[in-house]
Amino acid sequence: QVHLVESGGGLVQAGDSLRISCQASGTPFRKYVMGWFRQAPGAEREFVAYIDNFEQNIVYSEAVEGRFTVSRDNGKSTLYLQMDDLKPEDTAMYFCAACTKSCNEFTKVLSDYGYWGQGTQVTVST
Repeated sequence: QVHLVESGGGLVQAGDSLRISCQASGTPFRKYVMGWFRQAPGAEREFVAYIDNFEQNIVYSEAVEGRFTVSRDNGKSTLYLQMDDLKPEDTAMYFCAACTKSCNEFTKVLSDYGYWGQGTQVTVST
């Protein structure tokens, strides 16, 4: 079992950068493939980024490709999402999640992620 806590969200202007973090505790972090997801008000939760255990396979959604960078520090049990050139449409609650099913290959299916953090709010103003 792993416990996840996101941090680093905030209010920024369009074009700004922000880095959010996800601190893990419990089962060794390196055992988990991880994902970032986001949920805007009134919308469904959507996939943002996927990273395998040792950063060998990384996948982004089309919406953030080229602007966001996912990384992890297994020694610090921490997952990061560096967000550059933020746009108002990036406004959402951002969640990190640990994959617990069908994790050997890329997955963006929410139900494949068994552990979730509480989320951190990112708001991008015009």
